[in-house]
Amino acid sequence: MSRVIFPEWTETLKKALRVLIIGAPVYLVLLLVLGVRDGKAIRIGYQPDQPVPYSHALHAGDIGLDCRYCHSTVEQGAKAAVPPAATCMNCHTSVLPQSPLLLPIRQAYAENTPVKWVRVHDLPDYVYFNHSAHVTRGVGCEKCHGRIDHAVKVAQEVPLTMGWCLDCHRNPEPNLRDPEKVTEMGYIPQPGEGAAVMKSLNINPPTDCSTCHR
Repeated sequence: MSRVIFPEWTETLKKALRVLIIGAPVYLVLLLVLGVRDGKAIRIGYQPDQPVPYSHALHAGDIGLDCRYCHSTVEQGAKAAVPPAATCMNCHTSVLPQSPLLLPIRQAYAENTPVKWVRVHDLPDYVYFNHSAHVTRGVGCEKCHGRIDHAVKVAQEVPLTMGWCLDCHRNPEPNLRDPEKVTEMGYIPQPGEGAAVMKSLNINPPTDCSTCHR
């Protein structure tokens, strides 16, 4: 008579463990491939129509509005924040108040609802990115968004792939400037400025997976 050492349910457990052991490396490889080649991340030139033809070239360029006037949480939070209609109406109650192009803004303001802007820079759901961590350490807005002050219609200017991000994390110095100048478009750092920022702020960007995949 054979002696039963393990109960029958352990056979199911062993099968599950086999699947896990075999499947985990495959999952990690797929995650890496998606992180490098994800369609959302590499869509350079993506330029969707917006509900309102907002021109950054006019507002950020000609008028000289600071990025933080509209994207007010960029220095404190992970997200840059899309401005509510009330922010727009701070000016447009008196500037072009009857423009048909601004009708969606006026309606959203009256109804206290958000304007349905179309996201341009859209990272995959499995990627974590914190704006404040970059902006407060001297990564200029134009490094990721291009010369937004020239954009009549916003488009994605750079690949937002894992490889592109890692290149910067491994050698951040060329992309750093005085944090007070992060919203200044066309800014040219002084020789050694990036190195000085790295030293003064003790910048040593991590490259482990958990930094962006949480």
